[in-house]
Amino acid sequence: MASQTSTPLEYSTHQNEMNILGFWLFLGAEIVLFATLFAGYFVLEGGTADGPTLAEIFVLNDVLIETFLLLTSSFTMGLALHQMRHNNLKGMLIFTVITLLLGAGFMYMEINEFIHYVHEGATLQTSAFTSAFFTLLGTHGAHVSFGIVWITMLIIQLVQRGITPVTSRKFFIASLYWHFLDVVWIFILTFVYLRGVLM
Repeated sequence: MASQTSTPLEYSTHQNEMNILGFWLFLGAEIVLFATLFAGYFVLEGGTADGPTLAEIFVLNDVLIETFLLLTSSFTMGLALHQMRHNNLKGMLIFTVITLLLGAGFMYMEINEFIHYVHEGATLQTSAFTSAFFTLLGTHGAHVSFGIVWITMLIIQLVQRGITPVTSRKFFIASLYWHFLDVVWIFILTFVYLRGVLM
């Protein structure tokens, strides 16, 4: 059902507006969560306890591939949202599936990255640094995994019900969540990986 006004469909009802506002508040809590994890990492990053440092074990190419996959998925998610606002369900589904595939590729690379670290002697128990490092990246990875499951469930609803005020609101909220995870990753790339190499 196409909106007859300039108001996007996801904002077409008062309930939708309240739900989207509520999700923005939820994202505020998520910012606090990740800020806490970053703070813990910065405090503990020097506590290697004779274990490996990040600069000794991290593989730049793998991290750059992960970054490419996740940032590209944010772009395709934006294209899916654009298709939704043009009431093009097929285009919306195509770009959403591409987003999920890119997200799954990111998770595959991150799991391989973790396996590499373990083989290099960096486990959750090795030092305070590795504990904080794995906690921060693991929390982000868990969020991405949850997002993949969540958006997959939305695809099923979209196939069954089409683009409605309810499904558009749910999809818009999921897109906010996905973009938020990309922003968190940029902070991880900048303040964990790149900073770790330069230290």
